[in-house]
Amino acid sequence: MQMLLDSGGTFPLYSCWGRGVFGRKYLKTTMIHYHGTPITPRSVLETLAGEHFCISYFEPRDLKTCLKIGQSLMLDNGAFSCKTRGVVFDLHGFYDWIDPILAHPHWGVVPDVIDGTIEQQREMTATWPFPKSFGIPVWHLGLSLDYLCELVDDWGRVCLGSSGEYWNVGDAKWQGRMDETFNRLAKTFGRLPWTHGMRMLGQGLERWPLSSADSTNVALHHKEKEECAHCMAKRIDSENPPNHWNLRPVQENLCFT
Repeated sequence: MQMLLDSGGTFPLYSCWGRGVFGRKYLKTTMIHYHGTPITPRSVLETLAGEHFCISYFEPRDLKTCLKIGQSLMLDNGAFSCKTRGVVFDLHGFYDWIDPILAHPHWGVVPDVIDGTIEQQREMTATWPFPKSFGIPVWHLGLSLDYLCELVDDWGRVCLGSSGEYWNVGDAKWQGRMDETFNRLAKTFGRLPWTHGMRMLGQGLERWPLSSADSTNVALHHKEKEECAHCMAKRIDSENPPNHWNLRPVQENLCFT
């Protein structure tokens, strides 16, 4: 396949999935910002009407309110919270919970195994009982880039998860792996697939052309800031990454497939 790119090695981000016929470069891409919950008190949550929300199976208390006031919901499986708190993930309970909610434009995070092997991830994604258009699988940055491309081929979209040695979002090692990730996606697919950055809303002004991202910044910090939760959310919403990717050099000790 011949790739089309500008003289600077720039790969555009398109709002489409997988491979296809190249069209013109979009001038602007707006990342979808999912604000994590719970957000307390309830009166503060209600000031965020019109936002996109992330609801975790681990802590779903704001579900009904967010269904009422939100634009769309990202339904997280809660595996990361279970891992950090030493709780066993209830796979069947998650599917029972998500089943009556799952309808466009909402989508669910396909269950994953934090710090698991590729085979464990394949086994877990294979349990997804709904159409693939309603779910996005997770690729953890510590797994192989070949597996990343496998997920994109099979699902069209992918969540980027930071765990293991890449747990600390934004540090130098994490940045190098993200550069390597987008280099591979651009070289393999030409037009970039939909990528969702888990815990990455704080990277909205950085170089990685994410399609969507989530974080609990507002939920955790609105009481500490001088700005109100609504103002904080609107400021975060205004932070969008570039709509293209320039191939970047990556240190050899960070490279593996």
